[in-house]
Amino acid sequence: MRWERLRRKKVGLAVASMMICLSVMTRLASGMAQLRQTTGSKPLTWVDFGVTAAAMTDALGYDIASRDTDCPIDWIDLLACLGARYGGDFHHYQKKHMEALAQRLQGGESIESVTGDMKYYDYYSNAYQAVLGGLAGEYSLQTEESLGSVPVFAPQYGLKGYAPIAQGYSFSHSDDFCAARSFGFKREHLGHDLFGVVGTPVINVETCTVQVLGWNRYGGWRIGMRSLDGRRYYYYAHLRSGHPYAKGLQEGQLVYAGEVIGYMGMTGYSDKEDFNGMQRPHLHFGIQLIFDEASRNEIWIDTYELVKFLNRHRSTVENHDGEFTRRYRYYETTE
Repeated sequence: MRWERLRRKKVGLAVASMMICLSVMTRLASGMAQLRQTTGSKPLTWVDFGVTAAAMTDALGYDIASRDTDCPIDWIDLLACLGARYGGDFHHYQKKHMEALAQRLQGGESIESVTGDMKYYDYYSNAYQAVLGGLAGEYSLQTEESLGSVPVFAPQYGLKGYAPIAQGYSFSHSDDFCAARSFGFKREHLGHDLFGVVGTPVINVETCTVQVLGWNRYGGWRIGMRSLDGRRYYYYAHLRSGHPYAKGLQEGQLVYAGEVIGYMGMTGYSDKEDFNGMQRPHLHFGIQLIFDEASRNEIWIDTYELVKFLNRHRSTVENHDGEFTRRYRYYETTE
């Protein structure tokens, strides 16, 4: 009887895993189909993401405040409207511009009415949806009182994406997107470097599947994560020598937002595997947007302001004999 119970348990786990995989694949397919529809017959081939952390913070604030009202406001709609107004250059951003726009929407005007004469609104809406589409919404987080016992989850609404560096670990960074790089060949830096100390826990920004693990002569030990809607490919590189990944991480795995996925290091810039070829410990963090699976065009975006925005939401972690895990369990519906 004991072996029969074990057999049934294993079968149940296998079925559950298969259902999760099918759910993820379905969402990937529907996400790509939606992108093809919203971008027309010609998918976007270039995105200049210049939204500031201040604008993202203000827009999400209006989204959260209006959620239970008769006129809820989508934060990405707000940003797309201002993107069309500013030509994507948010150095012109003024809080009063967003306030006036929010007042029109709260007054009952539709987004179609507000944006009717905005020639490039659709472009910015598609672009910003691709960048930010999985970072806000509903999720549940374990309560402090239920730690160490049966977890109790409290419903949340707001920013559900996490900063790529764990809570309590300092880092420095600057806007280094497109800076020159020369190892192997001359090229532009299509990512963002966050400098810290070796062993700093690296965090999964949003709920994703692990697409790539392993060594790369440029990025060293690296991780590639794919968002559930298929639009974003997150790239984490230069992970720690000897112990780059969180225990048990494997390709194809579903990983929730806020989970520890690896550890900061100095690997890469070498044909020798597990070699520390970097001068300073840091995490190379990049986001590639995918509008067309068949296209070879790579759309990488500047994530400097996005990291500043996400820094307000950092995952608290615990050390278990050198292996780090999140403190508060997270739950998100993936179906």
